Amino acid sequence: MKAKGFTLIELLVVMAIIATLLAIVAPRYFRHLDRAKETALHQTLNVVRDAIDKYHADKDKYPASLDELVEQRYLRQVPVDPISGSKEGWTLLPPPDDAAGGVWDIHSADEGSDEAGVAYRDY
Repeated sequence: MKAKGFTLIELLVVMAIIATLLAIVAPRYFRHLDRAKETALHQTLNVVRDAIDKYHADKDKYPASLDELVEQRYLRQVPVDPISGSKEGWTLLPPPDDAAGGVWDIHSADEGSDEAGVAYRDY
């Protein structure tokens, strides 16, 4: 009676095929993840900037912090920076003139850049 099973050569061929497929797919997967984080960053910045503008239109001053936007219910919670993964990963810019308040604009504090070479802090 002959034993059933796979030979070592057959197993090595299958493992080589799987390794080749992974080598092709993995870079595309990670590039796709980076693009998704960049898109999420754009969307988050748009939402927070809109909340800052609405707060300014209602109160005639800029919010002192992002927490104030949450307390006044302009945001549900302080957003997480999709790039750094932290709620503290934001650079808050004061108003350019002597306007009341403390947060006029928001940027990511991450030092990285996207595929086009644009720094995340410049979004």
